[in-house]
Amino acid sequence: MRQPAAVKNVLLLKAGDAAESVRLSVGDYERWFLQTIGLSGYRFDILHVHRDAPLPKSTNGYDAVMMTGSPLSVTQLAPWMERTAAFMVEAGERGTPVLGVCFGQQLLAHAYGGRVARNPRGRETGTVEVALTEEGRKDALFDGLPERFAVQATHEDIVTQLPEGARVLAGNANTSAQALAFRPNVRGVQFHPEAPTDAIRAVILARQESLDRDAVARGAAPGERVPQLLAGIMPTPSGRRILVNFLERFT
Repeated sequence: MRQPAAVKNVLLLKAGDAAESVRLSVGDYERWFLQTIGLSGYRFDILHVHRDAPLPKSTNGYDAVMMTGSPLSVTQLAPWMERTAAFMVEAGERGTPVLGVCFGQQLLAHAYGGRVARNPRGRETGTVEVALTEEGRKDALFDGLPERFAVQATHEDIVTQLPEGARVLAGNANTSAQALAFRPNVRGVQFHPEAPTDAIRAVILARQESLDRDAVARGAAPGERVPQLLAGIMPTPSGRRILVNFLERFT
């Protein structure tokens, strides 16, 4: 008789809260992860580290650690960020797989000695295309994906200086470090593999005034940018594949 697969325990570090209008329409960041990955075979413990939730003494009992995005910035470090960064590095050094998403990638980059700054090319928002590097094409995080694929994105900060030993796995014209390998079992992605289309739509609508203002400052006509972004949103099945690859291939 075939034995059922063991449930994998995942520690999800919540690094911030989505805007109220986003939470009311599509839920907060942790919900996106749980809905996209699914609960079949996985158990999630959600830790609100941005609210100073105590970190566990170790990752014993956890198969993986993941960190969400955040409206906060690594360029304005808070004590909880430093504590959580150290926790993730120690987890990775002890062999626990770690994945940082958006803010999570940036915090890992900082923790390993890299640099994070505001992107001079401006905020990247909506459905965008990224391309795997030669390293990325060989990495288990992207098993089963083509060299170029669509993802959801929303970020202003980027990793501008790689930590020693980090490898770029994917990039595009806006952000050269769209995915990074920090250690054999530690990964980061700048985009949002967990975000469904309705979440990205809600994020764009919540920020439409600032998005329009920034676009006008870069030469666009008033009222032009947000409808373009909304029209460009498309499903990104690559997102779930990446998250499941991480949970199945790295644990």
